[in-house]
Amino acid sequence: MRLFGEKGYKGASITQIEAAAGLSPGAGGIYRHFASKEELLAAGVRRHLERLDALRDLRQVFNNFGDLRAELAITARYFLTELDSQTELLRILVSERRQQPKLLNEAVEELFASTYERFAEWLCQVAESDISEERARTIAVLSLGSLLSSRLLRNVIGVEPLSVIDESIVPTWVDMVVSLLQPHEAKG
Repeated sequence: MRLFGEKGYKGASITQIEAAAGLSPGAGGIYRHFASKEELLAAGVRRHLERLDALRDLRQVFNNFGDLRAELAITARYFLTELDSQTELLRILVSERRQQPKLLNEAVEELFASTYERFAEWLCQVAESDISEERARTIAVLSLGSLLSSRLLRNVIGVEPLSVIDESIVPTWVDMVVSLLQPHEAKG
């Protein structure tokens, strides 16, 4: 996955992959385990997605502490940590999705859409006042999207526009989410 992330699907040769896996480069050992390079990529993507099961079900991460701010802070730190640990997968998804659409579209759906959806469902449950499903989904997109953006910019694109550290990001993010969960008055 590191080689696919660094060099792209086409740029990572089977010989390089075999060497990185501790096999004899050029001996074809990889084909004893995988029928093709595409199958190898699919297995790597699957392995990364399996590691993220807990992330996609946030309710199991903290089992309702009863403190919304603490739960949000844990969620943000966990999300950022998982994104950091999945840098290779993020690089592959960003760079190779058009070349491997079937495989990677499924990965994107599983990784992001379901995570956002579950977070929106959780927001509906923990909001102090009733919020609509649409508002919860909007808050999920804005809030998780902001965390994702911070990691995509830094880990995938290689820029850190304002060099803001997580110790500043997390409490500000919590404040933002809490304020968005508050009832808002219709302006007219």
